[in-house]
Amino acid sequence: MTDRMTYVYAVARAADGLEDAVAGLTGVDGTQVRLLAGTHDEDGSLVLVVSAVPSRDFQEDALKQHLEDLEWLESVARAHHGVVEAVAARTTVLPLRLATVYLDDDRARSVLDTRRVTFTERLAHLSAHVEWGVKIYVTPSNAPVPGELTPSEELSPGRAYLRTRKAQRSVRDTAYQAAQTAAERVETAGRTYAADRARHRIQQGELATAPGENVINDAYLVPRDRAEAFRAEVSRAADGLDGVRIEVTGPWAPYSFATPRETPDVPAERAGP
Repeated sequence: MTDRMTYVYAVARAADGLEDAVAGLTGVDGTQVRLLAGTHDEDGSLVLVVSAVPSRDFQEDALKQHLEDLEWLESVARAHHGVVEAVAARTTVLPLRLATVYLDDDRARSVLDTRRVTFTERLAHLSAHVEWGVKIYVTPSNAPVPGELTPSEELSPGRAYLRTRKAQRSVRDTAYQAAQTAAERVETAGRTYAADRARHRIQQGELATAPGENVINDAYLVPRDRAEAFRAEVSRAADGLDGVRIEVTGPWAPYSFATPRETPDVPAERAGP
């Protein structure tokens, strides 16, 4: 195996000024980003956004170990995202998953050649669209419902504990019902403004860094000219609802919509999560 491999960030539509845009751009491991055309590139309409990375870090065994290293993973993710967003500012991109690597440029080109029709169709679907992330959190208070206990009641410690727990459950149930209402409002905004929606796993464990319980983790593909209207309406979806918080992030390059849900992931030799 050679000491360098080809890391692919995205498939992109060729565009005026794109070469200049990546000329000073560095990616994973601080390597120079460049554009890679296909072998049979009759119209020059598609390119891969790539850089060379050290094989010692990205061959299969080493990569498996690195993926357990959160500091290394965060560094790669930041570099990957930075490249994709820089290119997305100039043209339509089809972002590939983190740590999409090939043995060399020729292997990467072969994927571009064989999947050209699929890539072209997908880029047409994503053109002039951005991605918004929408998370809904339940953050119920642990305090008993007002009026649940009265000063005149004399309860044993056990009964008092059970009464308090019942009141707390009532608060939580109310918050979950409110979260359902918020989710319905968001879905209405999605039907009004968005072209597509992708559901992601709710964030739990180490991924759950925000306060509250994540109950919805969706992404919406929204036409660029309707993006702010979508964001504004979704941001209001929790208005008047206690115990519910909505987090809207974006606009991003359309990571969640790069691969049609009915087909396998794009790269044939992808190494990564």
